[in-house]
Formats: sequence, C-alpha cells, structure tokens
Amino acid sequence: MKGLGMTTQTIIRLPQVKERTGLSRTTLYTLIKEGKFARPISIGARAVGWLSSDIDAWIEARVKASRSTNS
Repeated sequence: MKGLGMTTQTIIRLPQVKERTGLSRTTLYTLIKEGKFARPISIGARAVGWLSSDIDAWIEARVKASRSTNS
C-alpha cells in the first residue's frame, strides 16, 4: 500500500500512554473530560486506544508551554 498517499497510524493502549506521559489513569481521564487531552478511539467492544501522533502532539505542546513560561 506504500505510495498511495496513506499514512501509518499507530494505536497505543493505556499502559503505553501512562508510560509516555507520566500521568495516572485518573489524571488522564480527568484531562479528557476537561478537553485537555486526546479522546481515545474505540478499537473493539471493550477496548480503546490512542493515536500515537495525538500523544506526541500533546507532549510537544506541554514542552512548548513549559519552555515559554520559563523564559
């Protein structure tokens, strides 16, 4: 499928999201409810995941915000 303009998206599950962000499950879901973190996508009847690109963007935004307030 390469060359057809398709991009590869990686879906990561909650343990990976927690590891990458350093946030607890409760904090993640609180931020989601407040609209401050990416909403998970359904990947099955009882399973959700997040696009790794959404997590990368959130981390990058946090780094930028942190650096702009500390300058």
